[in-house]
Amino acid sequence: MALLEGKVAIITGSGNGIGRAHALLFAREGASVVVNDVGGARDGSGGGGESPADAVVKEIEQAGGKAVASHDSVATAEGAAAIVARAVSAFGKVDVLVNNAGILRDKTFLKMDEAMWDSVVAVHLKGTFLCSQAFVKQAIAQGEDRGGARARIVNTTSVSGMMGNFGQSNYAAAKAGIYGLTRTMSIELQKHRITVNALAPIAKTRMTEDLPMMQGVETMTPEHISPAALFLASDLCADRTGHVLAVAGARMYAFKVIETPGKFKDEAQGVWTPQEIAEHWDAIVKP
Repeated sequence: MALLEGKVAIITGSGNGIGRAHALLFAREGASVVVNDVGGARDGSGGGGESPADAVVKEIEQAGGKAVASHDSVATAEGAAAIVARAVSAFGKVDVLVNNAGILRDKTFLKMDEAMWDSVVAVHLKGTFLCSQAFVKQAIAQGEDRGGARARIVNTTSVSGMMGNFGQSNYAAAKAGIYGLTRTMSIELQKHRITVNALAPIAKTRMTEDLPMMQGVETMTPEHISPAALFLASDLCADRTGHVLAVAGARMYAFKVIETPGKFKDEAQGVWTPQEIAEHWDAIVKP
């Protein structure tokens, strides 16, 4: 049996790149897919175009799958609600949400302007929040109609969000925010039988093809990423929640925020002086 047989999956930003690979794979595995894409350029400009989402829908249908297009923006509450409504009107329910939509407006920190900051945070972080909230409300409303199955959310963070990256303060901040959002949602939504995990993908797409690290690279494709998304969206994931699964070509690993053992100060009621912090720095930060 296909891994997503009978499931309805919403995939935002799925007109190109990683999102498109997700949509095609999910459809092959039996899902009815809402292909969401505003049709804009890499920096989010333009938009309003229907061709990317419609083209992916056509690919899915020609392969015998089921899909509909959505051209709504994830960055507004109205857009997020419309994306979920599209799934319900076309297929009667929701089961899976993959928050994949994103834009890039790279600039060094001192040259970053407010508009660059706001636009990237709006699509990545705010869009993940808005779409997830609309999805969760619908999933909860469906209640027993899911037959006891779990609803699943797959967010998209980034190595930049986990480790930082030159020229991407807006993008890195948004992606780090998605990590924190994923962790909190995973805690709060367990009682509703909703798992929330995240992907941190590295792949050569139109978003990354001009980066120095991607020059001459042909072994980090969107198709390397999508099986991880499929796992997190399927029942193979079981009740695993709150994880960040990273994929870079053939390598798969996980990101975790760790807490060092630290160092205790017993004297002076445990109050540290700045000089003592400097003196014991290595012991404090040692894993």
